[in-house]
Amino acid sequence: MENENLLYYGDNLDVLRLHIKDESVDLVYLDPPFKSDQNYNVIFREQDGTKSKSQIKAFEDTWHWDITAAASYQEVIETCSDDVSKAMQAFRNFLGESDMLAYLSMMAPRLVEMKRVLKQTGSIYLHCDPTASHYLKMLMDSIFGVNNFRNEIVWHYRTGNLAKKQFQRKHDIILFYSKSGNSFFKPIDIKEYYVQVYGPGFKPSFKGRKHGEDKYGQYRMSFIDDVWDISAVFTLSKEHLDYPTQKPEALLERIINASSKEGDIVLDPFCGCGTTIVTAQRFNRQWIGIDVTHLAVTLIKHRLNDMFGGEVKYKTVGEPKSLPDAIALAKDDAYQFQWWSLGLVGARPVEQKKGKDRGIDGRLYFHDEPVGGKTKQIIISVKSGHTGVAHIRDLRGVIEREKAEIGVLISLKEPTREMKKEAASAGFYESPWGKHPRMQILTITDIFDNKGIDFPPQTNVTYKKAGKANKSNQNNSNLF
Repeated sequence: MENENLLYYGDNLDVLRLHIKDESVDLVYLDPPFKSDQNYNVIFREQDGTKSKSQIKAFEDTWHWDITAAASYQEVIETCSDDVSKAMQAFRNFLGESDMLAYLSMMAPRLVEMKRVLKQTGSIYLHCDPTASHYLKMLMDSIFGVNNFRNEIVWHYRTGNLAKKQFQRKHDIILFYSKSGNSFFKPIDIKEYYVQVYGPGFKPSFKGRKHGEDKYGQYRMSFIDDVWDISAVFTLSKEHLDYPTQKPEALLERIINASSKEGDIVLDPFCGCGTTIVTAQRFNRQWIGIDVTHLAVTLIKHRLNDMFGGEVKYKTVGEPKSLPDAIALAKDDAYQFQWWSLGLVGARPVEQKKGKDRGIDGRLYFHDEPVGGKTKQIIISVKSGHTGVAHIRDLRGVIEREKAEIGVLISLKEPTREMKKEAASAGFYESPWGKHPRMQILTITDIFDNKGIDFPPQTNVTYKKAGKANKSNQNNSNLF
């Protein structure tokens, strides 16, 4: 793992246990799905900026007490320390066999593993909302020790709808613990303007700290406290990726700068769209990211490429690397196979609802006209089982219905002669770059052999691009 960035696909509990060594990580940040009874979806936007009707269920943020949760609970109380075991038993006595207990039973063994992989000088930041923060704090006390609690950080933001029966909820909680009393921490200073703190007309006489004046007024340097006013990621932000739980890079900048040094290893076991990863990369840290969906892994790859080009060196672990791997994934989870396959060709998935795709598993958009010209689309169908000529005919009907320029069938199995003949009969789409078959068949073997979709080059506009990394601001920690 020396000098290597790692992006894992899989259950983070398995990855932590099998791949991450004891005391090898300097900083852990995790933003796990909350017990908030919400189903989060990745909502893509159409080219005109409106919300697409197509959505992908990225994860279901609802936990239920079932046989899996019961087994996890039993493992925790039998194998973890006395403090953790007693805490979980107390939760069960208070909460009963509830969904909240299922959530805590899922989190407990993962937090135990995160403590194991942290160095003695390391720290962990657990991001949660008030729905479960009080339970998680007690769980963290039992795992990391009350003496290693450092801060309950309040992240205040200005998003959300008007609340009718309570005050508007405008903050999350970040629980900051260290592995030991010897943890690394670097206080971050910030400009504190007198007019903001004391109001207009105040005449400063404070002599102790560095102070000065700039175009915004007179200020003194002050250390950041545990209430952070940092803007959420708004739709018009260059960071915005249409990922529902995306956190702002400024939030991760503050955590990474405070609790790690250049060259340190930063771990995010629920890495989602990769904010921790790209921020760690910007600040010259090594990183390890883990996520359980191929959708997230694909988004992270696009984001790294958009922000850093080919400069970032990293290894992906857990993705299929051969045809037998792909067959195994298809048997294990057809939707994960579908998302992985679409990611290989740079396409975005459509809604994960059985029987509702209307013959469309993914879309890929491109431009081949001057600026302002029409956005063209490619319709993609993914088949992991038996395929036949009927699938080609069906796809041809879909591209005519959708007025798409090209249709592509991605198949795990080799196409028959009749399928190839039917595809060829569809003719060609003509662009300034030449002719492109209107119906195309790609096997997974073809893709492993670096064969891709035949369409106008350098024009893929499917994913919203992340802004280029601003290296000139990498060391600017004075966020004000």
